[in-house]
Amino acid sequence: QVQLVESGGGLVQAGGSLRLSCAASGINFSGSNMGWYRQTPGKQRELVATISSGGITNYADSVKGRFTISRDNAKNTVYLQMNRLKSDDTAVYYCKADRFSLLIGWGRGTQVTVSS
Repeated sequence: QVQLVESGGGLVQAGGSLRLSCAASGINFSGSNMGWYRQTPGKQRELVATISSGGITNYADSVKGRFTISRDNAKNTVYLQMNRLKSDDTAVYYCKADRFSLLIGWGRGTQVTVSS
């Protein structure tokens, strides 16, 4: 059974930092591409960052230089280090796994709220 469980969200002041984690089970984690996406009410879910099975990373322009995605294949976990947070970063953050361009699954999300 595929499970992607996000953690690490919370309330933080603008300029602060948070680290999100997504623990995966039931999948070939090391062979999967992983990504973080976010969504606010009334808007489409948008890409934040992805990391391929080979470690190649990709970021949305809005987070480049502030966020870092990484993975630990030994722990089946993908991380999102978020620095210099802004109020615009407030959203529910979701973890996604895919392999060979096929969706494996989504996590349930973790709320990040940045107060200005």
